[in-house]
Amino acid sequence: MRILLVGAGLSGAVIGRHLAEAGHDITIIDGRDHIGGNCHTERDDETGVMVHVYGPHIFHTDDKGVWDYVNRFAKFMPYKNRVKTTSQGQVFSLPINLHTINQFYGKTMRPDEARAFIASLGDDSIDEPHSFEEQALKFVGPDLYEAFLKGYTEKQWGCSPTELPASILKRLPVRFNYDDNYFFHAFQGIPEEGYTAMIERILDHEKIDVTLETWFFPDMAESYDHVFWSGPLDGYFGYAHGRLGYRTLDFERFTAEDDYQGCAVMNYGDRSVPYTRITEHKHFAPWEQHEKTVCYREFSRACMPDDIPYYPIRFVDKETTLKTYVERAKACEGVTFVGRLGTYRYLDMDVTIREAMDTAETFLETTRKGETMPAFVQERP
Repeated sequence: MRILLVGAGLSGAVIGRHLAEAGHDITIIDGRDHIGGNCHTERDDETGVMVHVYGPHIFHTDDKGVWDYVNRFAKFMPYKNRVKTTSQGQVFSLPINLHTINQFYGKTMRPDEARAFIASLGDDSIDEPHSFEEQALKFVGPDLYEAFLKGYTEKQWGCSPTELPASILKRLPVRFNYDDNYFFHAFQGIPEEGYTAMIERILDHEKIDVTLETWFFPDMAESYDHVFWSGPLDGYFGYAHGRLGYRTLDFERFTAEDDYQGCAVMNYGDRSVPYTRITEHKHFAPWEQHEKTVCYREFSRACMPDDIPYYPIRFVDKETTLKTYVERAKACEGVTFVGRLGTYRYLDMDVTIREAMDTAETFLETTRKGETMPAFVQERP
């Protein structure tokens, strides 16, 4: 069969490779001038540092199958993400851990003491938290919330934490030990040669043809047996029912000699600082040595029509619009929506790859049985 994949990021590459190995003819198109989507990495001409062009990506997973898959195409170097934050004139460790708590309150508590202390600060009047703010106030109290969560969240999402669901904060645990590894998964690392080199190898198959700087038009589908769409869900329908909410990022690049901030990621929790964080890219590849360094100040804002969408943002007032697009997608034949944008969900890289592998398998199975490939293979948006 002739298969068209729109988007040369992780979803398109993994699905394309899987189906190519099964004997299908694969065409992948992408509107940008490079592969890899927002995972794209490249060498900085001035410093020689490997830069995560669209912001840092640290691979972390408990899925051994996915870990084995990416290691087929790249050598992953060990990397632990240890984030710092500047707040109220001090530098603290994130996520909030025993060191953060003791430093913030000027104490020397043991784990059991800190657990009881933080519990005493929580708002017991909040029974079932519905918003990000209620979740924070219930479990860490107002002081830690104000210092580490409120300002950063307002900048990142462009709205009050009272408008965001509690589920967002559930991804940010409080630890009552000195473990400052931001992630807790069994497998963590970064490709030695960057993500773009890994995706190049995934796409390196005789039955895969990749064309860049090429936009999708609906009449293209007529030349293919099936289309996999990893672009914005609303974009597939020409934004006919209005635009869904996305956040985008702006980066302010600057260079320095030697080492600028001593860590890969420095968050800025104070609302008075306009950027959310500074990332220093040489620290994402500690196995390399560079005399100069390149950093990005990162600014988050609402995504405009000509911007690159990064994060779907599930505002309550957009749920009706989302439902309309989902119903239209389900009524389509010959197209499957995949990835973070295509399914309008926040997905980490490992989940994106797992879903791409499962989607390709589902396509092969439905084809074998003569059944119809669904618009969404995983959970619906």
